[in-house]
Amino acid sequence: MNRPDRGEGAMNAIRVAILGGSGYTALELIKLLLRHPQVRIAAVTSRQEGTPLLAEVHPILSGRLDLRLEQLDVDRLIARGVSCVFSCLPHGASMATLPRLLERGLRVIDLSADYRLRDPNTYAQWYGASHSDLAHLAQAVYGLPELYGEELPTAQLVANPGCYPQTAILGLAPLLAGKAIEPRGIIVDAKSGVSGAGRTPKLTTLFPECNESVSAYAVGNHRHTPEIEQALADVAGEPVEVIFTPHLIPMDRGIFATVYATPLRPVEEEALRAVYRSYYANAPFVRVVDHLPATKYTVGTNYLDLHVRVVRGRVLILAAEDNLIRGASGVAVQNFNRMHGFDERLALE
Repeated sequence: MNRPDRGEGAMNAIRVAILGGSGYTALELIKLLLRHPQVRIAAVTSRQEGTPLLAEVHPILSGRLDLRLEQLDVDRLIARGVSCVFSCLPHGASMATLPRLLERGLRVIDLSADYRLRDPNTYAQWYGASHSDLAHLAQAVYGLPELYGEELPTAQLVANPGCYPQTAILGLAPLLAGKAIEPRGIIVDAKSGVSGAGRTPKLTTLFPECNESVSAYAVGNHRHTPEIEQALADVAGEPVEVIFTPHLIPMDRGIFATVYATPLRPVEEEALRAVYRSYYANAPFVRVVDHLPATKYTVGTNYLDLHVRVVRGRVLILAAEDNLIRGASGVAVQNFNRMHGFDERLALE
């Protein structure tokens, strides 16, 4: 199968591999890369036994990509001309696997959390394990293109951002950059569809458990908290403190976040929206909208919609995105495009 219009791209296309190909983010990534004119998917790996056809694991790919899931073999990837790897491995597995690829000169976009937090002590505190790859941790670039885009063209290792953090970080960045809000006491109330929990079955994500129900989880100790605070501190030039509470809601995909902040001076809605539009003027996938956002308006896209309100002297930021595209695989392709000098919109619009 693997025809030129189905993942091979041009003769000089960049050959890529995807590690951990059985999950939701890998599936969305494959679907995006299949329409990328400068990419050829050369391998998809899995740690599961056997070598099933990719279409057996993801039936939606039937007739679109004739590959088998295979065990990771770095020499084999290099022999096939692979120069860039997307890692969809779980936390912990990435830092145990990726050094072998990085040491052989491959470029890597890691969709796990293993390289997002710069401080290994912070990683150990929130993930309950010591970081085993400090050398590459120090080199990793946080892959949020709207804030760290200038670092991406020369990066060998990109730490793809989490799904929840993007709504909070991009929602708050213009205000913190302009010293318009208090950097402490920020509240991030966010809700995610069930696909955010991954494809591996869990009791809390079984249909009878989560359907017709909304519930909070990881209250006060969600691992995305330090990721949000790290990026916002970069923007603000000082420590930022957020109270982040995630919720599970009974829908397949999407994230909706309501962010509450205290202004340092009186503000007006129209002036704030003008600030946001100016800040994201060159960010094609951040839309500052006049209407109230909804996950349905962003599903299946790489767009993140933002809306700003002032209510009783507080600033409210409403943000919506697709957790599997903008929250993971789409922004990974956006990072790939920036790394290789392509228009960042390629394969995403």
